[in-house]
Amino acid sequence: MRFFLFVGIVQSILFFGHWFLYKTLISFFGVTYPAKLLTLRIVLGVLSISFIGSSFLSFRYSTLPVRYLYTASVSWLGILYLLVLASALAWIIWGAVKLFHFSLDRRTLMIGLIVFSLMAGLYGFWNATAIRIKTITLPLPNLPEVWKDKTAVWISDIHLGQVRNHRFAQDITKKIQDLRPDIVFIGGDLFDGGEAMDLNHMVQPFSQISSTYGSHFITGNHEEFYDNTPYLNAVRQAGIRVLNNEKVELDGLQIIGVGFRDSRNRQQFRAMLHRMKIDLQKPSILLKHVPHDLEIARDEGISAQISGHTHQGQVFLFRFITSWIYKGYDYGLKRFGDLLIYTSSGVGTWGPPMRIDTEPEIVVIRFNKPR
Repeated sequence: MRFFLFVGIVQSILFFGHWFLYKTLISFFGVTYPAKLLTLRIVLGVLSISFIGSSFLSFRYSTLPVRYLYTASVSWLGILYLLVLASALAWIIWGAVKLFHFSLDRRTLMIGLIVFSLMAGLYGFWNATAIRIKTITLPLPNLPEVWKDKTAVWISDIHLGQVRNHRFAQDITKKIQDLRPDIVFIGGDLFDGGEAMDLNHMVQPFSQISSTYGSHFITGNHEEFYDNTPYLNAVRQAGIRVLNNEKVELDGLQIIGVGFRDSRNRQQFRAMLHRMKIDLQKPSILLKHVPHDLEIARDEGISAQISGHTHQGQVFLFRFITSWIYKGYDYGLKRFGDLLIYTSSGVGTWGPPMRIDTEPEIVVIRFNKPR
C-alpha cells in the first residue's frame, strides 16, 4: 500500500510539472491551433508517464531497448526540471515587465529561457561524467606510525544499474588503480536497483582493485529497499569485504562499518557502536552511508566518520535542501566536536544522469597525525 501511495505521489508531481509546462508554452507562444494543441498534449502526456512506465519495465527486464527507454525517461526528468524552473522564471519576469511597463516580447523571453535550460542540461549531462579526484587530509589522534601518510580511497553513490553499469565500473576501477591506495572504502549505493541485471557482471571490475588492506563495503539505502542478499553476494563475489555492523582492526586502526537499515534507528545505532567496544586509545573510522546522528558517533569516541548519500543535491537548488536536512554536514570535511566528518558528493547519479552546481568525485584520504 505504501509503495502504491509513493508511486501515486510521484506521478501526481510529474503530471503537475508537465501541465505547468504546457500552460506556459501555449501562453507565451500564443498557440491556439487545435492540431498543435493536441500534438503538444499528446507529447507531454506520454512524457509525463514515461518515467513510471520505464521504471516498472526496468525492474523486470534488462534488455537494450529497456535500458535506452529508462535512460531517456530519466534524462527527460532532468530537462523537465530545468524547463519548469524556466517557466516559473518566465512568469516572474513577465509579471515584472507588466508591473513596470517594460517592453519585452513574450515569445523571445520564452525562447531565451528554453535555450538556456537546454544548454544547462547539456552541461549537466557532461559534468556528471567528469569525475574529479578530491584529496583530503584526515588528522587522527594516536595514529600508528605504520598508517602515517598512507592513503584510502572513498567512493560512494555509484548507482550501477540501467543507466550506468559495467563500463562505468571499469572506468572507476581504472581511476582508483591509478591512485594506488592502501585501502579502499565503498560507502553504499553501489547499485541503483538493477534487480533484473547481472549484478556479478556489473560489479566484477572492482575485483581488479589491488590494495594493501583490501576493499571494504557498507550498504546504502539502494541496497536495502528490499532483500539485500543479492547485492551482498555480488559484492563478496568480487572479493570485497562487507562490513555488516562490525569492527575490524588493521595495524592499530579501527575500521567500523554499519549498514544503512540497521543504523537508521538512533537507539539501535548507539547500541551497535557500544557493543563493538571501541578502543578510545586507538584511532577509529566509521563508515556510515548517511551523515546523521553525528552526536552518537561523537559520544562513542569515534575519531572520524565518512559518509555519502546526499549527492550534495546533485542538481541546481537541491543543495540548499540537503544542507538544511543534514544541518550543513551534507558535503565536505568538517568538525562536530571531537568528531571529524567528511561527506562526499558521490561518484554517480540517481535519476537524471546530470549534475549541475555539484561535482562527482573520488575521494583520496591521506592519514596523518594532528599538529
